[in-house]
Amino acid sequence: MRAVAVLVVAVAAAVVEFLRTDHLGEAGEAAVAAAIAVGVAWLALTLPGTTRAGALIGGSFVVAGILTWTSTDRPILIWAVLGIAGIGFAIWSRPWIANLRALPRAGAAWTGLAYWPLGVVGALLVGHWTVGAQRAAYAGVFTLAALALIAVVAVTSRDPSIGVATAVLLGIAALLLAGSGSVFDAVREVPDGSASAAAMRDRFWGGHGLFYQPNALAGVAVIAAIRIAPDRAFALWQRLAVTGLAGMLLVLSNSRTGLVLAAGAALVHAVLVLWRRWPGLPDYRRRWVAIGAPFLVLALVVVLSGGADYLTRNRFSGAANPPSGTAAATTSGRTDTWRQVGIDWQNAGIAEKLFGDATTSRAVVTRLNDGAPPEGPRRQLNTDNAAVGAFRRAGVFGALAFLVGIVLLVAHALRRRAAWFTIAVFALLPTIATEDWLLGGTNGVIWILLLAGEVYLLRRMPTPPAVTTEPAVTAQPAVAAQPVEDAEAVALPPAGDRRG
Repeated sequence: MRAVAVLVVAVAAAVVEFLRTDHLGEAGEAAVAAAIAVGVAWLALTLPGTTRAGALIGGSFVVAGILTWTSTDRPILIWAVLGIAGIGFAIWSRPWIANLRALPRAGAAWTGLAYWPLGVVGALLVGHWTVGAQRAAYAGVFTLAALALIAVVAVTSRDPSIGVATAVLLGIAALLLAGSGSVFDAVREVPDGSASAAAMRDRFWGGHGLFYQPNALAGVAVIAAIRIAPDRAFALWQRLAVTGLAGMLLVLSNSRTGLVLAAGAALVHAVLVLWRRWPGLPDYRRRWVAIGAPFLVLALVVVLSGGADYLTRNRFSGAANPPSGTAAATTSGRTDTWRQVGIDWQNAGIAEKLFGDATTSRAVVTRLNDGAPPEGPRRQLNTDNAAVGAFRRAGVFGALAFLVGIVLLVAHALRRRAAWFTIAVFALLPTIATEDWLLGGTNGVIWILLLAGEVYLLRRMPTPPAVTTEPAVTAQPAVAAQPVEDAEAVALPPAGDRRG
C-alpha cells in the first residue's frame, strides 16, 4: 500500500511538472522529490506517542507560519486560522484560571507570552487603541495555546511535543510536495510581492502557492530532529531518517542559522553521550559513531552548500539598497536593524521605553537600507534577534521578562529530565542572536514545541535513574510508564476540576 501511494504521488508530480516545463528530466526530479515528501509524511504518521491534541496544536502553528509567507497580501487568512485555533484552544484549556496559575513556571511562557500583555499596556498608554486591540488578540490566542498544553498534559499525562513534531513533519512533507518541481533546481519559486524572497531564489521556499521562509523551514526541521533523534522511544530508522531530513533541508534552505542550531545540538548531544547520565538517550553500543554521525551530516551540509563562502556570503549584494558595512552584509542586514531599534528607543517616550514600540502590533522595524529600492516602499522587518525582539515589543520590562524565561529554561534543562529537551534549550541559545524563534508568534513552531516539552516535563518529572545502563532501542511507545512526580513539579489541576 505504501509503495502504491508513493508511485501514485510521484507519477502525479512528474506529470504536473512535465506539463509545466515539457522536460523529462524536470519531471523525473519532481517524481523523486514527491517520493521523498510521501516518505516524510509516512515517517510523521508512524511516530509512537503522537497525541491528537499535540498534533492539532502544533499543526495550527505550522499552518499559521506557512500562511505568513503564502498569504502576505491576505492577512485575513492568517487571522482566520488563529481565530479557529483560538476557539479550539479555549475549549481544551479549561479550567482557565487554575491553568493560568501554573503557566509562570514555564520558561518558554516568559519568552513567548510575557511581551504581549506588556505591549498592550504600552499601546494603551500612548493611545494606539487599534494596536492595543490587535496585541490583545494575539496574546489571547497564544496564551490559550499554552493553557491548552497544560490542560492536555493534566488530563492525559502524555507528552504533546511528539504531536507537535508530527505536525512539523507533515508540514515539511506538504512543502516538499508543493515545491517538488524546483527542489533540485538552482533557481526556485518564491512568494510573489516579496523583495527579500526575490533576492533569495537560490533557496527552497516550497511552491505552487505554498511557501515557508527558508530559515524557518530549516529551524523546524532541525527542532523535529532534536525532538526525535536523541530519544530512545523511537526506532533507529526513525531517528536516522529525521536526522537525514534535517541535513537535506539545511542544504535546500541554505540556512546559516539552521546550521548553527544543528551544530549546537550535535555538540550538546556529544556531551550528554559522553556523560552517560541523561535519561531518554538511546543505548548507543558504539558511542563514538553516535557522536560522529551528526557532525558527518553537518560536514556534508557545508560542503554541498558551497564551503566557506556559504558561511560568510552577502545575500543582498545585488540589492538596490543593500545593508551597510561588512557586519551588516554578513548578517543579512541584522546589525543595521538592531541599530535602528536602539535609535527608535532613544527617540521614544517613557511609556514606549518601558513597554515597547507601539507603532505596529508586531513592532516591526523599518530602515532605509533594507534592500528595497530607495524610493520604497520600505520593508517591515523582524528584529531577527529574540532578545532585541523582546526589547522592541515590550521595552525594558520585555527584556527583563525574556531574561527570566531564559534562566528558567536553562534551569529546567539542567535537571536531567529528558535528553532531547536539554539539547534543544542549549542548542537554541546561540540562535537568540539571529532569530526570533523563542518569541513564538505566528511563526512560533519552535517555541510551541519547546513549551509543550517543558510543560510535560514540569508536570511529570521522573527521578533520574541511578543506573546508567539503558535498554536496547525498540519502537516502544513514547510514554511507557507513569513517572514519579517531583516535589517542585508544576501544580496542575486534576482532570475533574473544571472551574474557571
